[in-house]
Amino acid sequence: MIRYNKQYLNKLEEIMAETQFTLRYEKGHFKPGYCILKDTKIALVNKFYTLEGKVNALMDIIKLLDIDPDQISEKNRKVLIEVLETPAVI
Repeated sequence: MIRYNKQYLNKLEEIMAETQFTLRYEKGHFKPGYCILKDTKIALVNKFYTLEGKVNALMDIIKLLDIDPDQISEKNRKVLIEVLETPAVI
């Protein structure tokens, strides 16, 4: 179940911290996502998004990444599986 609060956002950020990607909040007019620049993996989210927008953007990014649940810590594994099983928000 998606929860739009700071604690849930922190859990999603912890999952990203356990991957090879660097999570950055930047300002600008862009679609959130990830890119690979010269072996540097970066996930970008607009820092002016609302809390709900940040949660949805991180969930979409996490779904696109091929994260192995076995390589994530036990406390974050449940959240990762929950995110992967959540249908896309339209």
